[in-house]
Order: sequence, then C-alpha cells, then structure tokens
Amino acid sequence: MRKGFKIFDAHTHVFPEKIAAAAVASLEQHDGMKAVTDGTLGGLKRSMAESGTDISLILPVMTAAKQFESVNRFAEAINGRDGILSFGGIHPDCDEPEEKLAQIRDMGLRGIKLHPDYQHCYVDDPRYIRIIRECLRLGLFVTLHTGYDPLEPIDFHANVKRCAAMLDAVEDLNLGKPRIILAHLGGGTEPDEVERLLAGRNVFLDTAYLLTRCDGEKAVRIIRKHGTDKVLFASDSPWSSQGGDIDALLSLPFSESEKRAMLWDNAETAFLTRR
Repeated sequence: MRKGFKIFDAHTHVFPEKIAAAAVASLEQHDGMKAVTDGTLGGLKRSMAESGTDISLILPVMTAAKQFESVNRFAEAINGRDGILSFGGIHPDCDEPEEKLAQIRDMGLRGIKLHPDYQHCYVDDPRYIRIIRECLRLGLFVTLHTGYDPLEPIDFHANVKRCAAMLDAVEDLNLGKPRIILAHLGGGTEPDEVERLLAGRNVFLDTAYLLTRCDGEKAVRIIRKHGTDKVLFASDSPWSSQGGDIDALLSLPFSESEKRAMLWDNAETAFLTRR
C-alpha cells in the first residue's frame, strides 16, 4: 500500500545510547505507553527501513535549562546524516534565549521543539511567546506539543484556546509559509475546538500519535478545513509505529496527490529547501 510514496516523518524521538533504555523504561512506567522501538537512533533507523520511511525528523525535549548544551550537541551530531534531521531544544527558563536560538540556527538545526507539559509552561506564557517570536525572526521552525499528555492529564499546558492565544500574540511575525507546527493535529483530544479555533490558521498541523487512535471522520474533517498543504505526516516514534501510521494515513479518503503532499511534499518544501 505504501509503494510509490516517499515518506517524511516530521515527529520522532530518540535518546543517546547510554540513557535510552532507562529513559524509555521510565516513560513507559509513568505514561502507561509501550514503546515500539528501543528509543535509540539505531532503533529508529531499523523502523525506517521496515516502514519505507525516507527521512525522520527528531524532536528533542529539554526538561531543564541546564540541558541546553548536551541536548543540542547531540542534535547537531546526528543532524543531516543517513535520512535523519534533528531540531534543537530550548527551555523557557534558559537565560538569554535570543542568543541561544541564534546558536541553534548557527549549528545548522532548522528549528526547535517545545513541550509545554514537560517544561511546565503554558503555551501562551510570555517566556514561550518571546522564544517563538525570536524563532520567527530567525527563520526557525517551532514544533509544539499540544493537547493531552499523560504527565498532565487534566491541566493541558497547550489546550486549543491557549494555542489560539499564542498564535494571536505572534500574528504580526507569523507571515508567509508556516513555521509553527502544532503537533497531534493541534490537540487531538479536543477535535471540535481544533476545528473551530485552529483549522485554517497559518500553521502546520502534524499527525503524531493520532492516526491509529483518533476518530477518523473528525480527523478528516479537521484536515479538510485546515488544508492538506498544511498537514505533516508524523508518527511520534517510538510511541507509535511508523509503518502503522503510514498505512492509517493512506487508508483515509484523500486523493493520491493529497496523500503525497502530507507524506512528503509539504515537509520537503519546508525542511529540505533553503528559504
């Protein structure tokens, strides 16, 4: 079913070899999820080979400001090799975020990942707004976790209303092709709110973790309203299967050209073309 499609997975995670086993075990115990790979770069590459994924984008999550150097050194070391791209990471408690974001850009990393729940920061917090605005000035992409996370099952730090408020706060800089990426279809556990407040705005939505778990009709409705030219295929590996999620997207009632756009063309234009 995947034959003839190039695949760009815009949302994956790996850990350095020496901590991968412990990190995966801790997250499995805490979040109640079962990893599909071992969480290493080698495990992701095996998944890519088995699923026919051509390129995977790795999104590091910083849980403390002191991790800035180690996280971004690892990202720089793996970026641009063997079908792997990596964003950098930053924490809202980092001093001089403008300087640090310039460092990330100068390392050749095309963007950053922010995780409001793991960083205990609401998505419309002034610290995040400062970071996102500077990313837009520098031409960096920003991927944001949105919606439910087992770490904060009640108080979503990036619920749909807060995401809309964040977009309002950066609207004057959020021009041209999208550089903000809202993971999990903008908040997959609040699909009606996503359709009402986020669909159609100047952002990418990625499909991470949702394709084999969500209400397919609602997902299609959101994607249709938003536009398939602003949707990125994503698995959230190792927490979801790349192959299973590819097949799930291919099973949805979109045209072949729309599927190609979501699986490859949109990401190729965004991440593989210098602008």
